[in-house]
Amino acid sequence: MQVTFETPDQPDVHALIAELDAYLYSLYPPENVYALDIASLLAPNVEFAVARDAGGSAIGCAAVVVTPEYGEIKRMYVRPMARGQGLARKLISALEEKARAQGCSVFMLETGPTMPEALALYERMGYKHRGAFGDYPEDPLSVFMQKVVA
Repeated sequence: MQVTFETPDQPDVHALIAELDAYLYSLYPPENVYALDIASLLAPNVEFAVARDAGGSAIGCAAVVVTPEYGEIKRMYVRPMARGQGLARKLISALEEKARAQGCSVFMLETGPTMPEALALYERMGYKHRGAFGDYPEDPLSVFMQKVVA
């Protein structure tokens, strides 16, 4: 499995993001899903990583939106058949490394409380719980986390 930085505007990546959206909307009401669309993922301050299997199929993705204050992890998803192999960790590490090269040392994310695997991964990677940030409202269906790197 390899992780590379690619454009999200590819048919197999669209399918991956559609799977992520279907999953999120099965767990949360639409007003609690803060997903970036493809056009937003194409913004110049967004780095988008894709994980591909040995055959070249997209099996995971994630993005970081780099702002002057922090980098926000978005659109993190690994297909169920590819989970448990460290791929999510590789995606996040690649995003953090790319953003750090741009001077980013603070990382934030918003996720849901009903995704224990994701929460455990973020905690293992050094993310700590915090309050809402940016334009997010405080909400029981949101969990906010932050990581500061040296």
